[in-house]
Amino acid sequence: MTQNVVIVGAVALGPKAACRFKRLMPEAKVTMIDETDLISYGGCGIPYFVSGDVSDPGQLQSTSFHMLRDETFFKNAKDIDVLTRVRAVSIDRDQKEVHIEHVETGEKERLSYDRLVLATGSSPKRLPIPGSEMEGVFTVSDLSGAVAIKDQVAAGAVDKAVIIGGGAIGLEMAEALADLWGIETSVVEIADQILPGIVSPVVARMGRQKMAENDISVYVREQVLRLEGDGRVQRVVTDKRTLDADLVIMAVGVSPNADLARDAGLEISPSGAIVVNERMETSDPHIYAGGDCIQIQDLITETPAYFPSGSLANRQGRVIGTNLAGGNATFEGAVGTFVIKLFDLAIASAGLSLERARSNGYDALSVFVAQFDRAHFYPEKDLTYLELVVEQGTARVLGIQGLGGLEGGMFARVSAVAALLKYQPTTADVSNLELPYAPPFSSAMDVVNALGNAAENTLAGKNRVIDADQFAQWWTERKQGNTLFLDCRGWGNAEDFVKKYPEEWKSIPQDELTARMDEVPRDKNLVLICNTGVRSYEAQITLDQMAIPHTYNLQGGVAALKKWGLDLLASEGDAG
Repeated sequence: MTQNVVIVGAVALGPKAACRFKRLMPEAKVTMIDETDLISYGGCGIPYFVSGDVSDPGQLQSTSFHMLRDETFFKNAKDIDVLTRVRAVSIDRDQKEVHIEHVETGEKERLSYDRLVLATGSSPKRLPIPGSEMEGVFTVSDLSGAVAIKDQVAAGAVDKAVIIGGGAIGLEMAEALADLWGIETSVVEIADQILPGIVSPVVARMGRQKMAENDISVYVREQVLRLEGDGRVQRVVTDKRTLDADLVIMAVGVSPNADLARDAGLEISPSGAIVVNERMETSDPHIYAGGDCIQIQDLITETPAYFPSGSLANRQGRVIGTNLAGGNATFEGAVGTFVIKLFDLAIASAGLSLERARSNGYDALSVFVAQFDRAHFYPEKDLTYLELVVEQGTARVLGIQGLGGLEGGMFARVSAVAALLKYQPTTADVSNLELPYAPPFSSAMDVVNALGNAAENTLAGKNRVIDADQFAQWWTERKQGNTLFLDCRGWGNAEDFVKKYPEEWKSIPQDELTARMDEVPRDKNLVLICNTGVRSYEAQITLDQMAIPHTYNLQGGVAALKKWGLDLLASEGDAG
């Protein structure tokens, strides 16, 4: 008997499940339906379409061999029927029917199924504030909305834009507007940093500094109260300021589209997502679900989680397609991965940030390192910055994050650790992780290995550290006289700092420290400084041997301070 499968949703998971199933059971009948006429497109490419990196929306909807993935393509190339501009209204589970309605005509029909797949995705959140429905206020939800945004920008109707939300989509859209179009762009984030819950305050501050260098204003700890204008948005009013705006983009998260499932009596999580098992089956074994509408397992915390992601949707679609054909594929969950391009930087993470680790009950700390992405003697190299989140007591690695140049392998390095996280690796696993080595690509002791080593030393109490955030705080309090900043580099690096801050900054190169120990005060906090934190760690060991207390190694060194935005020689040295 020919199996009849109906799929609700035709953007990411739906097409993947349909195509996988048809490859395994070519004789089966598959019907996909979608409310819009734009299907099977790369939604994560929307910011790059707005920026102009992707010149035509059809490129997001095309295959790698330049065929447009529309209804005709699926029918002719895949033998899959696609009904666009069709809305799924309800599910009759007893009769195994989906009640549908044609959006343009209102005509109603029923589609019978043997198996049903829900790929209903998510919807962008819109702040419930006055003015949110005015013209010129957008969410980044679908390709048609992206086309509308770009049309206004390309027509010269936008001089000033405000992005509400400092998450990934918000930052990508800010770059898109500011970089190519030269639009005066601001980002407003209610949390105390950009990318909240994803990266640490230090990495976030480094990303924020890159945005400032590219003339994007970022306002954190700020709540949007209302939008004002005469029919069309003209101003964004926060609890601290008023920003002029010709365009507003709300990028404040998404919610799973689970109403269809909920109304059909399927199990829904407390967070509002569809509950599925490892086979991607809902509480009704004849109905599968995947993508942004479902709840999955967090493989680190072993708790339910919501990870909306085009990558996960495609992988889940393959699992569903296999199981529709009688297979027994499983999707066990995710650790949560992230990467974003921010001008010429890559910011990436996997697993838990320190904030999330502690909120989940882990006794955790984080370790930060800066090191060249290639061998130090190779002519083309750049510093890369990585942070590891580990559990004290067990040395279990809970997460990794970092920032570096686009050509520096940040994606690959974070991915290498991401692949380990579900196996509950320890710092020793990261220290000894085998990575390919050649000077044009890495150091003999790669920065990932150095990160694991630093974490082991910190857990053992040998490397007692402060980060750039804490350094900035101590620097503002330096006139109190209880802290000395001890520069462990050569005089050529330290000279300008000593001359500018003679009372607070002292130069003793690490290799001279033993001979000059009488110059080291014992009654002050000593902040040990070098370019990246390596020589200052060696100095800390020497001071420990001499029983000199209260030493703190600056993680990432002067390089981290500059990336953070604190250039002590270019200013009066006050942290901003």
